[in-house]
Amino acid sequence: MSRVCIYHNPRCSKSRQALALLEQQGEELEVIHYIDTPPDSATLSALLQQLGLGARDLMRKGEDTYKELKLDNPDLSEAELVQAMVDYPRLIERPIVIRDGKAIIARPPEKVLELYA
Repeated sequence: MSRVCIYHNPRCSKSRQALALLEQQGEELEVIHYIDTPPDSATLSALLQQLGLGARDLMRKGEDTYKELKLDNPDLSEAELVQAMVDYPRLIERPIVIRDGKAIIARPPEKVLELYA
């Protein structure tokens, strides 16, 4: 049996739906409430590598904080964008699910099933 990790926000309906689908798979789950315990920059950088994404691709661009901090500025470095997500975890797209070294953003929630294909 594999161990599955989900970066979860219980206030998000899509995150709750993804968690429910994972629970149905019967595997041991590690649930990280990333708003309360945000990943550090090294962890977030590793997640980005697993996801195959740049930092801006993992950001919730509709968040007020994204606009207030002018994170759409193309001159910002990857490190600056990662640090913004560490400082303001609500900027992180959710949920992120990791299984057997493969990571996905589970939007829509049914996308978690791709980890079992």
